[in-house]
Parts: sequence; structure tokens; C-alpha cells
Amino acid sequence: MQKWISRSSHFKQTALAIGAAAVGLVLMFGFRHFQGNGDMLAGFLLGVLLLVIGAAGLAVAGTQTVAVDPAYRCIVVEDRTLLGAKTREIAFTEIRDISIGYQGKKSNFVQIYYLVLKLTSGSEYPLFAPGRFSPGASSRSTVEGWRQRLQQYMAT
Repeated sequence: MQKWISRSSHFKQTALAIGAAAVGLVLMFGFRHFQGNGDMLAGFLLGVLLLVIGAAGLAVAGTQTVAVDPAYRCIVVEDRTLLGAKTREIAFTEIRDISIGYQGKKSNFVQIYYLVLKLTSGSEYPLFAPGRFSPGASSRSTVEGWRQRLQQYMAT
């Protein structure tokens, strides 16, 4: 079997962070004269919060690369952000079960699916983590295909 490599979308993460920071700046500017007015103070503080969230989002926005290698019988997850890079290697023998995780609400049309690796240590590890905007993560059938593909890789 061939090595399976998937990369998340850095662009979508960055765009979301810039959008939050921009809205925060607009709110801060629009409500900057808040002396004695509680509503204007709340608008200003919301702007500060969105600016902080946007700045933090820019710092942690990056690319996640998931490489499933059936020859070496392991999964290598590499996260690259402005703050540096982290690599996690998970051997197939460490995986006890694979399920599908879900984040979001159907009512606001934001649904993200991802794989949850249940490890022999008792911990869980999210693969194709939410917030990384992996291609196909908004489709449950696509993520179910990922789960079946990974199970096939582990069975060989």
C-alpha cells in the first residue's frame, strides 16, 4: 500500500484569524469613547477580545501534515506554526480503536468531523484535528472513508 499524506489549509486558518482581528479593531475604534456608557464599554471590550483572539489565531495558524505509512506501520503528525514545529509519531500497535469525532452545530451549518484515535494508554488523539481545516472534514462520509482507509492500512 502507498503512503497517505494529507495537509491542512493554512490559508483558511489565517483568513479566520485576520477577520477576527479586523472586526476587533473596528469595534475598538467605533466604541473608543466609552466614558460613562456601559454599552459602549461592552462594545470596546468585545473589540479587544476579538483582537486578542485574532492575534492568537495568527500565532498558532499553521499547517498540519498527517502521513500514514503502512510500510513503517505508523502515523506521523507534524504541526508547523509561527511558534515552531511539533511532531508526534503513533505506531499502529498503539491504536486500540478509531472513531469519528464531531464539532459544530447543524443549525448554523458549521460541522467538522475528524478521526479520534483511542490509544492503548487510555488517551485519545484527534487526527485531522478540528480547526486545522483539513480538506473534506465537513463531510461525514469523507471522514468515514478516512476511517476505513486507516483500518485497512492497520489490517495489512
